[in-house]
Amino acid sequence: MHILVTGASGFVGRALVEHLSSRPGHQVSAALRDPARLQAAPAGVTLRKSGDLAPDTDWTDALSPQVDAIVHCAARVHVMNETSADPLAEFRRVNVAGTLNLARQAQAAGVKRFVFVSSIKVNGEQTPPGRPFTADDTPAPMDPYGVSKLEAEQALLELARQTGMEVVVVRPVLVHGPGVKANFLSMMRWLDKGVPLPLGGITGNRRSIVALDNLVDLIDVCLTHPNAAGQVFLASDGEDLSTTALLRRVARALGKHPLLLPVPAPLLAAAARILGKPAIAQRLCGSLQVDIGKNRQLLNWTPPVGVDEALRKTVAAYRNAG
Repeated sequence: MHILVTGASGFVGRALVEHLSSRPGHQVSAALRDPARLQAAPAGVTLRKSGDLAPDTDWTDALSPQVDAIVHCAARVHVMNETSADPLAEFRRVNVAGTLNLARQAQAAGVKRFVFVSSIKVNGEQTPPGRPFTADDTPAPMDPYGVSKLEAEQALLELARQTGMEVVVVRPVLVHGPGVKANFLSMMRWLDKGVPLPLGGITGNRRSIVALDNLVDLIDVCLTHPNAAGQVFLASDGEDLSTTALLRRVARALGKHPLLLPVPAPLLAAAARILGKPAIAQRLCGSLQVDIGKNRQLLNWTPPVGVDEALRKTVAAYRNAG
């Protein structure tokens, strides 16, 4: 089975290429704008130079010789310092029109299955504790990125209905694993340095996360399982943690005793709003849970790696990187 992975130099794409290339019977091609960015590619992986993810990109080289399936990880993701005058239009140009352009060329080239790595932001930004999102909930994206991912999903599923090419959608929550960046990396650094954090009182919320190993394993299953075609799946570790519990689990993996000050969550949320950072308050104090029962029912899939094991791997990579 010949699999093409787009966005192969990214956090998820790189791990996926490594995983798939180790599986017997898989031939893997990695599509990148700059093949040099995928350093030390696993043996047997073919590097394919691709253009930007755009409405007019020619994917002919990446799609030949015959590709059986695509995992589409490439996307325009969150932009911290947005410079576009119309962010939604730019997200749509890349994530919707660019993705559909690839999918149409893939279908014409004989690709049988297209796995689209979407985002939990399609569902929304938060859930009441104990009432998780499900894969079949009505979508409610709240930002341009989430809107563009939903529109891309809808366009792909419509293309599948018209042509017969099988489409599978996977919506991950926050992904953690070796090489993680952004807020998760900052959290590890603070805990490692023993920085006092006013986050010891956020025990009533629940948040789902997903280990990189678990996400990659789910995507692998979605590439071949007959029940996956035409379906949407949410990806998580199957264990939801409060903010305080997550910090304690990461600290334990680091071998540290965290200095977590028990500031009440309502007070912390109010302070964040006063400082003009309501989104930070929502991420720290709010809940975002997902139900992966559909994965178990249709795919017989359960996360192969537990939270603590995954955190130990993340910490080991963090230590090795200095």
